[in-house]
Amino acid sequence: MTNLHRHAPLRVALVGLGTVGGGVIRLLNTNGDLIARRAGCPIQIVAISARDRSKDRGVDLSPYEWVDDMTTLATRDDVDVVVELIGGADGPALTLARQCLTLGKPFVTANKAMLAHHGLDLARLAEQGGTALKYEAAVAGGIPVIKGMREGAAANEIARVYGILNGTCNYILTTMEKEGRAFDEVLKEAQELGYAEADPSFDIDGVDAAHKLTILASLAFGTELDFGAVATTGIRHVIAADIAEAAALGFRIRLVGMAQNGPEGLFQRVHPMLVPLDHPLAHVDGSLNAVVAEGNFVGRLFFQGRGAGDGPTASAVVADLIDVARDEYGDAFAMPVAALSPQNVADAGARIGRTYLRFKVQDRPGVLAEIAAATRDAGVSIESMIQRGANQADGVLVAIVTHAGEERCVHDALERLAGSDSLLDTPMVMHILD
Repeated sequence: MTNLHRHAPLRVALVGLGTVGGGVIRLLNTNGDLIARRAGCPIQIVAISARDRSKDRGVDLSPYEWVDDMTTLATRDDVDVVVELIGGADGPALTLARQCLTLGKPFVTANKAMLAHHGLDLARLAEQGGTALKYEAAVAGGIPVIKGMREGAAANEIARVYGILNGTCNYILTTMEKEGRAFDEVLKEAQELGYAEADPSFDIDGVDAAHKLTILASLAFGTELDFGAVATTGIRHVIAADIAEAAALGFRIRLVGMAQNGPEGLFQRVHPMLVPLDHPLAHVDGSLNAVVAEGNFVGRLFFQGRGAGDGPTASAVVADLIDVARDEYGDAFAMPVAALSPQNVADAGARIGRTYLRFKVQDRPGVLAEIAAATRDAGVSIESMIQRGANQADGVLVAIVTHAGEERCVHDALERLAGSDSLLDTPMVMHILD
């Protein structure tokens, strides 16, 4: 394919003028000359669309044509590429994506939810239309992890990909860690600072990270996307005592998305984990993101940087636009859709590893013996058990670290304890990153 825009400008329609959309405008205005030299042509926004025309977005919108009906952008001859930044797995974003790709118009998006749920269909449309589906901004903000996985590590068989994929959760956990504060208090502060939404469920319940992991797993292993196969647990039940116990044991708690492929199938999970202090993820603080990929020839690759915000995410969007200007399209998920293999979901119960268990129990004789008996009968070997002082209102905290064993044994032990009047709350389960 010849580059039709090598001299003429690449004409962009920008849909969505929130934080990231404003960042794209500022980035193109600030670095326009440098971007043009790297792209081989100027990149110019010619049309914009959003829900509220009157809202002040902190950038001058007067040079651009305002379009009320964004669906018309797919058919306009004076628009070469559409950038979608409105979000949502379905609805207008999905309609626009399908229209553009069906008509062979390149489409750039930061919409991880849409890709996690509809990525295969959209990639298939892009192939049929001979056009580009680009989404560097959908995972880990400004970190070039999509390009790194799809291109830089393309010659490697990836054994495992995992990381810290949500900056809101990482900010909350690391603030709790440093200041010893409660989850609810830190969440409220994160909302006031703009790190967390008014309804933070997507972040703190792990859904956002699961969307991103779905995409990474497909890129890493050449498998079809299957968001429903990601076992997802968030951080809302992590308490300050968990973080203190983890520190005493030589760990830090992070929300980790992990995907691993093997003969037994593909394993995908988002879960708060205990990360050893000598692992790089233990030192990823604040709202940063980080991704680790383990290749059979390249070894461990570690990507770290700002995972959200106007600057980093806009940087990823414009990097995709530069690729479009160069006609560097490539398959959306590193290979043709027909070459992606169906997922065979691995049995999580067969995974071998150590586990942290925290119980809130009655302060009375025999409780520890009851827990020990349940773990013994389930085949769980206890490495350490710690009981913290009594508190008549809240009971006693008991923390256990197991020896390495099958996860189904831990599940069995908890089933044996279910319904016991010794337990005052649902036990907290966190696996330990090996």
